[in-house]
Amino acid sequence: MPDDDVTVSGSDAGRALRTMRVRYTPGPLLEHDVHPSPLVQVRRWLDEAVEADLAEPNAMVLSTSDRSGRVSSRHVLLKELDDAGFVFYTNLGSRKAAQLAENPLAALCFPWFEMSRQVCVEGSSEPVDRGSAADYWSVRPRESQLGAWASAQSTAIESREHLLAQLSQVEQRFGTGEPVPLPDFWGGFRVVPTRIELWQGQPGRLHDRLVYQRTDDGWDLTRLQP
Repeated sequence: MPDDDVTVSGSDAGRALRTMRVRYTPGPLLEHDVHPSPLVQVRRWLDEAVEADLAEPNAMVLSTSDRSGRVSSRHVLLKELDDAGFVFYTNLGSRKAAQLAENPLAALCFPWFEMSRQVCVEGSSEPVDRGSAADYWSVRPRESQLGAWASAQSTAIESREHLLAQLSQVEQRFGTGEPVPLPDFWGGFRVVPTRIELWQGQPGRLHDRLVYQRTDDGWDLTRLQP
């Protein structure tokens, strides 16, 4: 008989969840330590995450919702961070792109827990212009370019064998060493932030939370209770 009657809450893992915790021990995050511009400050923390050799420091959780308010989340890779916001690229037929077309509001979260930090971003998304998408496409590894052509992202497929067969067809189509063109169905989005929160863990769960809120004159900085 299958173990359908096994409950997660009664398992060793379930019991261990109650006692899992990390003691955060960094110094305090104070208002005078951060830059007046949240985008400059996020760049500083991102650079420090890269220097600390974190695994995929540019990975961020992207949360989107459709017009009915149904939310979904996934990790994507930050590929540009400029004065306007946070840029990622994707198949324009994907679920995330479809949801952003229905509701441009989005949220991001960078989970730099090895450094006792996270950054949470809220804002509105906008499509990246075609020229910028082409510039980024040109520096992608060839295998990633071919993979983008081979996959109709977020649609059902019978098996992995079928996916590999689609890749084989794409490889034959573009030949060995031939440039792989930018697909019409592939592009990027920029999340233009209206709210950015810096979180730094502290002992006793008295974490530091500094929030930048966009105003007509720039950014206001507020401390929140943990």
